[in-house]
Amino acid sequence: MYEREALEVIQNINKTFKVLLVTGPRQVGKTTLLLSIKPDNIEYVTLDDEVLRKQARKDPKLFLEEHPAPLLIDEAQYAPNLFSYIKIEVDKNGMYWLTGSQQFHLMKNVSESLAGRVGIVNLNSFTYSEIQQNNSKSLFDPLHLKKIRENRCQLLI
Repeated sequence: MYEREALEVIQNINKTFKVLLVTGPRQVGKTTLLLSIKPDNIEYVTLDDEVLRKQARKDPKLFLEEHPAPLLIDEAQYAPNLFSYIKIEVDKNGMYWLTGSQQFHLMKNVSESLAGRVGIVNLNSFTYSEIQQNNSKSLFDPLHLKKIRENRCQLLI
């Protein structure tokens, strides 16, 4: 697995806030990243599961009782009514990790319900340095790309 530049930010937020929300477009690695670093005591549930999604929407309190903290809830945007109940659980000393898309209503509900309790990380697609696995924070290194092209041309000759 590629090491993501956001990993350090996530670890720092996790030390500071009771709730971590990782947002971003589909298929950028939000779930993969969190599953790779989650402690063994954190249960994982995904609201892609229609049964769990219906339960979380219909009875969020029961959902959180059946899935106590610490908890990783994947695709949390499918049950925005969970956030006010998560607030109650967090205040009782719970810890939650959430993933979700960058939908406005998700961010609005999180900011209103979990103000002061949530750290938000926006994860995007891989940066150039993540792909190259080097320490450069550059998204585009024209000299490196020129060398690659030159090497390809030499191989074709």
